[in-house]
Amino acid sequence: MLIGYARVSTLEQNEDLQTDALRKAGCGRIYVDHSSSAKASRPQLDRMPEALREGDTVVVWKLDRLGRSVQNLVDLMDRFHKQRV
Repeated sequence: MLIGYARVSTLEQNEDLQTDALRKAGCGRIYVDHSSSAKASRPQLDRMPEALREGDTVVVWKLDRLGRSVQNLVDLMDRFHKQRV
């Protein structure tokens, strides 16, 4: 299954551009976070791995929506790899 993740930086921003693209890509489920600072909580991203199953694919509009730093992206990729996602 394709699982989408979208993030916007402020409550005023709209996630429609990202979620529309994720739906068009075939994502069956999409998680969306609204967070403004690098240290802000991302509850949907924290919840997403619980729903992932072996063979699933995580889809993002742009990599900077998933990770806030290269190290954060590496950590997420390691976690997904261990889950065989």
